[in-house]
Amino acid sequence: MSENIIIRTATNEDVHALYMLMRQYIVDFYHQPEPKESDLKSLIQHLLDNPSSGLQFVAEENEKIIGFATLYFTFSTLKVKRQAILNDLFVVPQERGKKVGEKLFETCLNYIRKNDFSSMTWETAKDNLVAQSLYTKMGGKQSEWLCYEIN
Repeated sequence: MSENIIIRTATNEDVHALYMLMRQYIVDFYHQPEPKESDLKSLIQHLLDNPSSGLQFVAEENEKIIGFATLYFTFSTLKVKRQAILNDLFVVPQERGKKVGEKLFETCLNYIRKNDFSSMTWETAKDNLVAQSLYTKMGGKQSEWLCYEIN
């Protein structure tokens, strides 16, 4: 990993850069419809203004944001504790191979352990073998629970 990479909590000054990265993540990486700029920026601002609902970490190199991770917070009734959902972890393609994803993941994991969360869960696409390899390397295991979705 490059010595110049810093992982930190996102701030109000990061909204535009986060918007650009999240747009790339949504549209270019996952091929989802383009979100309205105002909607996506409102989501980022909501997390900044309401840290009890979640937070974002950014990876910065030479004052440029090159990756991010988003944690959303909920509760586990079975464990009677707060639980974190790692909803997003993304590093721009040209910056991969520097262990930025690992550092973002470790930062999220350290956060939930330090703050006594029950666990951190996450999902990835079935065909995203690179992410699956990272999550296995970081100690993740497939859940005993099946994930369902309805629109």
